[in-house]
Amino acid sequence: MATSVRMDLDGRPIKPMTICMIGAGGFIGSHLCEKVLAETPHKILALDVYNDKIKHLLEGESSGPFADRIQFHRLNIKHDSRLEGLIKLADLTINLAAICTPADYNTRPLDTIYSNFIDALPVVKYCSENNKRLIHFSTCEVYGKTIGSFLPKDSPLRQDPAFYVLKEDASPCIFGSIEKQRWSYACAKQLIERLIYAEGAENGLQFTIVRPFNWIGPRMDFIPGIDGPSEGVPRVLACFSNALLRREPLKLVDGGQSQRTFVYIKDAIEAVNLMIENPDRANGQIFNVGNPQNEVTVRQLAEMMTEVYSKVSGQPPLDVPTIDISSKEFYGEGYDDSDKRIPDMTIINRQLGWSPKTSLWDLLDSTLTYQHRTYSEAIKKVLGKPATS
Repeated sequence: MATSVRMDLDGRPIKPMTICMIGAGGFIGSHLCEKVLAETPHKILALDVYNDKIKHLLEGESSGPFADRIQFHRLNIKHDSRLEGLIKLADLTINLAAICTPADYNTRPLDTIYSNFIDALPVVKYCSENNKRLIHFSTCEVYGKTIGSFLPKDSPLRQDPAFYVLKEDASPCIFGSIEKQRWSYACAKQLIERLIYAEGAENGLQFTIVRPFNWIGPRMDFIPGIDGPSEGVPRVLACFSNALLRREPLKLVDGGQSQRTFVYIKDAIEAVNLMIENPDRANGQIFNVGNPQNEVTVRQLAEMMTEVYSKVSGQPPLDVPTIDISSKEFYGEGYDDSDKRIPDMTIINRQLGWSPKTSLWDLLDSTLTYQHRTYSEAIKKVLGKPATS
């Protein structure tokens, strides 16, 4: 539990605060709630439509271990008159609400744009009008494609970090053409970032923008047909987990050549907590939060996950562990992709002294152990196989 007096990075006492957390019931929100309740004295007003991932924190809301420190408010920020009142009650608002699954950007571009731009507008407005601090979750997708991706395939400059490392204050945001609807998400996210930045410049809004680079860990996304829609397509890690659990080959979109970096959720949440508790260092900043050391192609990720899951489950890998599939077949018309996403860590390291610790192997081991424990029996039932101990 929290000690009586905790200090910020500049040696000043941290005052207990009330945090209005929008999207508290999601993957990131659930881990952030756990961290705040276990290690700080702060209170949380938890806003979401669902609370399955934070049920363990809400049990005995009035008498449990976190009694009086977390209140759940079931609401959709789209159309709820309570939103401004809850923001007014808090010292800080954290907005995690978003549609952030690539399969939706193509098939539900309108929902994607509305969710990530239009629905976020009132949150920014209420924070600005009521002089409340805002930590807004954006995405590494705002960078789009790297400059290097436009160079000839054999150009040695493609290996030069100046052409692919993504910097918050210097890198351009490069998207595909309008018919490539995959960019509906990135474009909406970029526009809300620009609006928040403008509110800061013109009206003095105290803000921090977070750009997550593939945060990975327990409770991420959903497993189709178990705790999400059967026809749903979650993000890459949950997609691969689902295939491993069902003993099906992992589908590699366009050969799995895209490169990604992955960071462990618990490392990333440590960074967010530093932002919460060090406003003087975090206000007015945009932070990349990722792990440049954990870079792999999607194909390499599939190979690692196959190996780790075999160790975790005690089952041998399939004879044919992966199959290639075109992006058109997997995502439909209008798909496009970022080639490489490597965050520059200079600003977050300078401002907050944060750097990630967990290796890719260790974060996959932790995540797949959780997935196996949580889902393997349910999957066996769905597949109609008798469960073995």
